[in-house]
Amino acid sequence: MTTRRILALQDVVKRVPVEFNQTNKKVSQYYGSNVFGLDAMREFLSEEAFNSIQNSMNQGTIVERKMADQVAACMKAWAQSKGVTHFTHWFQPLSGATAEKHDGFFEPIEGGRAIERFSGNALVQQEPDASSFPNGGIRNTFEARGYTAWDPTSPAFIWGNTLCIPTIFISYTGESLDFKTPLLKSLATLDKAATDVCQYFDKNVTKVIATLGWEQEYFLVDSALYNIRYDLQQTGRTLFGHAPAKGQQLEDHYWGSIPERVSAYMRDFEYEAHLLGIPVRTRHNEVAPAQFECAPVFEETNLAVDHNLLLMDVMEKVAIRHNFRVLLHEKPYAGVNGSGKHNNWSLATSTGKNLLSPGKTPKTNLQFLTFFVNTVKAVYEHADLLRASIASANNDHRLGANEAPPAIMSVFLGEQLSKVLDELEKTVQGGKMSPELKTALKMNIGRIPDILLDNTDRNRTSPFAFTGNKFEFRAVGSSANCGGPMTVLNAIVAEQLIEFKKDVDGLMTKNVEKDEAIFQILKKYITESKRIRFEGNGYGEEWKAEAKKRGLSNIPTTPGALEAMITKKSLHLFESLGILNHREQEARYEISIETYTKKIQIESRIMDDMVNNQIIPAALNYQKTLVESAQGMKDILPADEFKKVAKTQLELIKEISERVTLIKTEAALMTEERRKANNLDSPKKQANAYCENVKPYFESLRYNVDKLEAIVDDATWPLPKYREMLYLR
Repeated sequence: MTTRRILALQDVVKRVPVEFNQTNKKVSQYYGSNVFGLDAMREFLSEEAFNSIQNSMNQGTIVERKMADQVAACMKAWAQSKGVTHFTHWFQPLSGATAEKHDGFFEPIEGGRAIERFSGNALVQQEPDASSFPNGGIRNTFEARGYTAWDPTSPAFIWGNTLCIPTIFISYTGESLDFKTPLLKSLATLDKAATDVCQYFDKNVTKVIATLGWEQEYFLVDSALYNIRYDLQQTGRTLFGHAPAKGQQLEDHYWGSIPERVSAYMRDFEYEAHLLGIPVRTRHNEVAPAQFECAPVFEETNLAVDHNLLLMDVMEKVAIRHNFRVLLHEKPYAGVNGSGKHNNWSLATSTGKNLLSPGKTPKTNLQFLTFFVNTVKAVYEHADLLRASIASANNDHRLGANEAPPAIMSVFLGEQLSKVLDELEKTVQGGKMSPELKTALKMNIGRIPDILLDNTDRNRTSPFAFTGNKFEFRAVGSSANCGGPMTVLNAIVAEQLIEFKKDVDGLMTKNVEKDEAIFQILKKYITESKRIRFEGNGYGEEWKAEAKKRGLSNIPTTPGALEAMITKKSLHLFESLGILNHREQEARYEISIETYTKKIQIESRIMDDMVNNQIIPAALNYQKTLVESAQGMKDILPADEFKKVAKTQLELIKEISERVTLIKTEAALMTEERRKANNLDSPKKQANAYCENVKPYFESLRYNVDKLEAIVDDATWPLPKYREMLYLR
């Protein structure tokens, strides 16, 4: 065993749970104490400033500059009372991570002295250098200026000794360069469209809020082993690794007893999360060994997205304290389940009603059906765009595998709800409804709560499933920013609700009664979107054939999926709703396609490096040992006896030579294809070349390397093995 691997494994054996010095207080006593939330605002702000911030948060009004000065001063006082020395505008560039530049509160003054100062200008707007952030051609290299602007709807928080202020990020010319700006616009658009439709049912509704509850899956690996896996450090996944004898086939890890080291880590990061007001409440073992999940209580979508990104940062930093590293990649290990981030999405009204939850009366259930059917119709109309929203090089390894939805977008409703829609489709025939028909419809709709209570189920193979009072978008990857998929979902549902209101109002102008008009339009939508509904096994080959018959797209790779971002239909969607203009959307396509290429390029280079500098030398070193052993036997044994005794060694020597030759040859061919791809003249051509010509070598290289791992002496193999990494000690 190599010296580094021996030392790493010795370190792992010595591990004991890191003592977690959490306060004995109840969570309720310290929850949100590092957030400039309502309690802190009431304590530090004047009544006038407090009301100004509340109006901005609840109604979207602009905070006046004089109020911003007061808020900034009070925010600084609050932060400094907790030992904070710096502040930062915390934003979400299109790199997929978060970004921050820390500035001290102090300002030099005459006489070589300094004072603490934080102005309203510094709170509301900063000018970070935008030159090195992804922009997709929106700005030239010499146009480095960008702006971050305060988002009052997401409260400031303290992380470490820094006051973090959530902001949007835009270019010098005003285009969005982040995930938050279009998300906020999509939420406002959805609010308006949904509120208008709610007026059919409840005049008291003045606002509709999209809510999100994410479920974060992740793996843990001991830091000592992580530190000597070059591939894991640089790509987030193991590019090589033979499957262990025991993986997840016994299904004994899922919801099993949490290892003590892991439990100590979970308690630690949950404590940090609760200080930051992140409502993490659920923890458990996931299906694969060393895989786990945490989940929060539902929140308003913008805040939920911020909290998820912040939690990922918290998890990574806290893991280091416990001698772990967090793996948020969608597929860090081959042969076992990958990780997703299921996005549970719903709509809540200002009156406290969940629009995707049936009520106690036919009227409230008609409202439920309205939003339910319109969501299904929206997914049908923009299935390819929804697929594009979760496309990435990472997620390509996961989608369609035995734990994740396929690349085919479909909607699962459950057998009973599907029957309700089928009955509604058959019953409403157009024209004026008879009293008997109205009664029958109302009675049928009135049964929905009972139907859901006894018959709703979760379909793990569906990318978009209804689960009782919400839709679960299961295809989102574990490392993704939820803001991208949620922006798309909000936008397509908003567009559909706008169309629904237009259609219903059109019938009402023809003297069709309101309920009758709603029923007729819902019937039309049910019929039109029926092809997207699927209740069976999404993993089966039969579904691929069935989906093709239905005309549904099956786009297994990212370059193909991303094309949906720049179709005329998609460009019109975002521009007509005022969420993204053509330039902004096309820039996002360019960034996504280039990011895909870069990730495959990096993985290819690392593979090349590892096979030439680690794998092949180790294999040849072991082969040399075998050759010397065989030669020694040949020297002391008769020829006929030598052939019998040394048969296994000779076969191993031959197999190593053959596999090393294959690996060396294929690595060279892969490098040549990479060179060709790099010389192509457009990002799209490069991405397709990497996908079609470079990436196929990954599997063949891995196959032969993993075969070598299975036969090379354990003492010689340089990389920590799956059986060492997947079972936490």
